[in-house]
Amino acid sequence: MALTPAFPALLAQIDALSATLRRTVAAAPDPQAVVPSCPDWRLPDLLDHVTVVQRFWTSAVTAGAGFVPSRPELETGLSAEQALARSAETTADLLAALRAAGPDRPCWTWWPGTDAPQTTGAAARHQVQEVAVHAHDAQLAVGAPQSVAEAVAVDGIDEFLVLSWGTADHWTHGPARVRLRTDEGPTWLVELTADGTKALAPDEGPVALELAAPASELLLTLHRRRPPTAVRTTGADPALLPLLLDWPRLG
Repeated sequence: MALTPAFPALLAQIDALSATLRRTVAAAPDPQAVVPSCPDWRLPDLLDHVTVVQRFWTSAVTAGAGFVPSRPELETGLSAEQALARSAETTADLLAALRAAGPDRPCWTWWPGTDAPQTTGAAARHQVQEVAVHAHDAQLAVGAPQSVAEAVAVDGIDEFLVLSWGTADHWTHGPARVRLRTDEGPTWLVELTADGTKALAPDEGPVALELAAPASELLLTLHRRRPPTAVRTTGADPALLPLLLDWPRLG
């Protein structure tokens, strides 16, 4: 089942979601509103975080597989308008670097050892998810959360299982099978063991836990942006839900 949009569509999603984030920040009634899903941040901190992330990946894509990671430093003391303009320029730089590299160029990533490739295409895919979640964070801060678009959310769940679950610490709560089911149709079955996660064919057999919801709700719940009650749970061991949601380390 092909879930990931084509490379040009990924770039268009990065562009559109970054613009959504900036529009939300620019129109906020309280420019210093606390981001409830990231309570240590206010809106300017959220905008700066995305700017740093996009600058980082611009450098990674440009350098290729030999990239040596380092955190970009942002100039401080900018006005709100200047910070928004810097964000727009940074997004444009990231998109230009991705277009120049194309989807198949080797690229440094933080996920070696997973099923996700170490390519610019995979980096672009991840940047869609990064800005989709943070655009939602901005919407939460202004009290106007919106659903994540279906194509972005479905692919985001698929990537979350590979990257966030696939790089999490060892599962220590005993072997379990977990099914994720979207109302839109795509379904995943994952086996959790102390040795890691393994994707299985999504059959209809018994599971310890099944999470079902619209794709946007399911994705945002996995990212801890929605409460556990946003998903419908069935299965033999519903007590696994809080353990599962707390398991991966989210950036």
